[in-house]
Amino acid sequence: MAVAVEMPKLGNTVEECLIARWLKQEGQVVSAGETVVEIETDKTSFEVAATVDGTVLAKFFEQGALVPVFTPLFVLGNPGENVEPFRPQSKGSTPAANVAGSPMPNARNASPVVQPVATTDASLTNSTAPLSPRAQRFAEEHNFHPQTVSGSGPGGRVLEGDLRALYHSFPKVSGAASRRVQNGAEVPREGSGIGGMILSSDMASDRGASGTRISGVREKIARRMREAVISTAQYTLHASADACGLLMLRARIKASSAVPDININDLVTFCVVQALLEVPDLNVLFVDGKILPGRGVHIGFACDTPRGLLVPVVRNAQAMTVAELATRTKELSAQAVQVKISADDLSGGTFTVSNLGVFGIESFTPLLNPPQVAILGINAIQVKAVRREGKVEFIDSIGLSLTLDHQIIDGAPGARFLKLVREKIENVEQICTI
Repeated sequence: MAVAVEMPKLGNTVEECLIARWLKQEGQVVSAGETVVEIETDKTSFEVAATVDGTVLAKFFEQGALVPVFTPLFVLGNPGENVEPFRPQSKGSTPAANVAGSPMPNARNASPVVQPVATTDASLTNSTAPLSPRAQRFAEEHNFHPQTVSGSGPGGRVLEGDLRALYHSFPKVSGAASRRVQNGAEVPREGSGIGGMILSSDMASDRGASGTRISGVREKIARRMREAVISTAQYTLHASADACGLLMLRARIKASSAVPDININDLVTFCVVQALLEVPDLNVLFVDGKILPGRGVHIGFACDTPRGLLVPVVRNAQAMTVAELATRTKELSAQAVQVKISADDLSGGTFTVSNLGVFGIESFTPLLNPPQVAILGINAIQVKAVRREGKVEFIDSIGLSLTLDHQIIDGAPGARFLKLVREKIENVEQICTI
């Protein structure tokens, strides 16, 4: 009996996932538990396995398609069984039956490949149906104005999801690259131009070698970094704090077997949480021109994993002791490295901390994670000369780099917050109950 395997619901915030890579093809025999397809959210990737033994009778979506959760992905069964009752009729995704062959559209048949046009109101009228306000904003932000869009809204109205699915399904090419496409050049999945636009120099023949295609997760990281720079007005403030108290407290923790492992990063993050409680203006999100106050301090932290940068989120950190914060951070870090972290634990952050000090970095410029408006970089602890009461002393000093969105936070409020963080760190022994 034929059985359909659906796109799983990977978290409360996940409504659709991207087909990253098919590991099995139609006609192949698989066993229950064997991975058939890899899927991705906007944060990380997961595997979808066969639920029963059988043959892959049909795949309903091509690689690169955005598929809503609970939508049939593929069918397992015995050769000859009917799969049509399971075939989805979604407008927002790209069924595999409609596109033959490779993960990207064939260059010679790529009529949906979009060439960017001037971002003007007139260009938006080229679509065959009216755009919703959110869709129009998406089109202008991404300089994406396809000539033909199938809208899923009332009366054929084009919704943001319709444009987003089309945007991620097909590459955008410059005029010069388009001429090479017409001559049969292979289309890379993403280019080096603004918004991922494919330039003529991105074509494989211009590079002299095909190279190694980056992973889907790496592509998402690249796209999010570009969007972060384009959509915000970032500036960074640098300061340092006396790390004597941090080092003394850390030494006491290491010497005590009754205290959980709490490192320097945990102590600094705890100080940041306490500072955010006093200055909630930095614990906000900037969405659609509105400032949304954070309902709790949800601290994101940059985590280096084999698949690239992930940002797990410790929710309601304001209600945790430093030991609880440290424990939760380590749990999420382990899950991220093992690719077992929930999509919900990679979203919803209101402030982010990034620590490169463990690598000896003395100063850096952390990039914002929109819609957040602030991120704190933790630098290495170094010996620094300071003047105290007319005498020069040498102290252990920890560097701090605070990046802010000038659209929301001006320089003076940002400086006052960084000063408060520094004071918390220098008095960490008084504010941390171990």
